[in-house]
Amino acid sequence: MSVTLIAAVVALVLGHLAPSLAVAVRRYGWYGDWIGWLNGRFTEGSFWRGQWGIALALVPPLLVVGLFQRAIDAQLLGLVEMLFGIAVLFYAWGPRDLDRDVAAVLDAPDPSARRQAAARLSPESNPLLDGGNLVDTVFRSALRRWFGVLFWFLLLGPFGAVLYRLAQLSVDGWPAGEAAGGDSARPPTAAVRGARTLLAVLEWPVAQLVTLALALVGNFDSVLGAWRASGGASMRLDNRFLCAAARASVRNELAEEAAERAAQSDDAVGESGIGASTYGRQDLPELRDAMSLAWRCLLVWLAALALFVIAGFVS
Repeated sequence: MSVTLIAAVVALVLGHLAPSLAVAVRRYGWYGDWIGWLNGRFTEGSFWRGQWGIALALVPPLLVVGLFQRAIDAQLLGLVEMLFGIAVLFYAWGPRDLDRDVAAVLDAPDPSARRQAAARLSPESNPLLDGGNLVDTVFRSALRRWFGVLFWFLLLGPFGAVLYRLAQLSVDGWPAGEAAGGDSARPPTAAVRGARTLLAVLEWPVAQLVTLALALVGNFDSVLGAWRASGGASMRLDNRFLCAAARASVRNELAEEAAERAAQSDDAVGESGIGASTYGRQDLPELRDAMSLAWRCLLVWLAALALFVIAGFVS
C-alpha cells in the first residue's frame, strides 16, 4: 500500500512539473514494433489473428515484468521494489498530463485551436465540444490515464500497471509517430476485439470505484440515480454508468454555482471569486467542473490508500 501511495504521488508530481520528461519516458513504439513483427510472422488462420491472439502480444512483456517483480521482492528491505514500482507506475501513467490537456482546451484562442486541443484530450478521434460530451471525455480519459493504472498497480503491482496499459494501447493505439509501422503495427481486427473484451473486464471494477468516489465528493443521490438508470447495478461489461454519474454530478455542481451567483451582487462575486475558473475561461463550465470532480475523486482514492497505510503501521 505504501509503495502504491508513494508511486502515485511521484507519478502525479513529476508528470505535472516535468511534462517533457514524461513525454520522453512514456514511449510505446516498442510495443507497436512487436505487434508489427507478429503481423508479419503469422498468417491468416493462425492463433494471432483470432479473438484471443492478443495474448501473444501481451504475455512476453508481462512475463518479463512479472519475473523481475518476483526477483526483487523484499530486496534491500523493499527499497528496490519501491523504486521499480515508482518507475513502472510513472511509465504507465498518462501518457500526457490530463490537467494540462484540459487547460489547453479551455485556454484555446479560437475554435480551430480548441478542436485540436480536444483531439489531444479525447481517447476518440472526433471529440464533440458540447458540455455533456466533454464531461464524458474527461472521465474516460481519467479512467484510462489515472484510475485504471492505479487500481491494477494496487492489486498486482508493476505487472498490473503494465497489463492495463498494454491492453489499453492494443485497443486505442498509441500517439502518432511512436509506432513506425503505421497500420501494420495494429493488431488484427479479431485480436482487437479480444483486447477490447479484456480492457472492459479490467475497467469495470475501476469505473465502479470511481463512481463511488464521485458519489462521495458530489451529490450522492444524483450519482446513485444516474448509476442505477445506466445499468451500474448489472454485470454488463461497460462503463456507461460512470459517464452518466459524471454528467449528473456536473449538472448538480453547475446548479449550485448558479444559485450562489444569483444570491450575491456583482461586487461580491468579484471580491470572492465565486464562479472563476480554476483551469481557464468560463465558456466551458462543464469541462472545468468535470476536471475538478476528477481531481477530487483521485484525492479520495489517495486518502483511502493513506488510511490503509496508517492502519497497517498502527497494527
